[in-house]
Amino acid sequence: MMELVDRLQDFVGAEVVIDCASPYAIVGTLVAATSHYVELRDADMHDLRDSATSRENYVVKAARHGVAANRKQLIFRIEELVGVSRLKDVIVG
Repeated sequence: MMELVDRLQDFVGAEVVIDCASPYAIVGTLVAATSHYVELRDADMHDLRDSATSRENYVVKAARHGVAANRKQLIFRIEELVGVSRLKDVIVG
């Protein structure tokens, strides 16, 4: 787990896309990562069950148009994290 936390330090301050084990996709600015939690600011936590939009379409839309933040601060368990990338690294086609 600490290797993941160490790798995430390179993303602090960047807008990121986080894929979760649960049906959520999150975009926002990474503030901190510890062995227990990840913290973002100006974040959008999108429940994919509430939309017909696929995870990929949601991420591409965020990359094209920016983050439509619905939370000033978001803290969630690092165990939920499946994948993370910088928003600027999303390929929009």
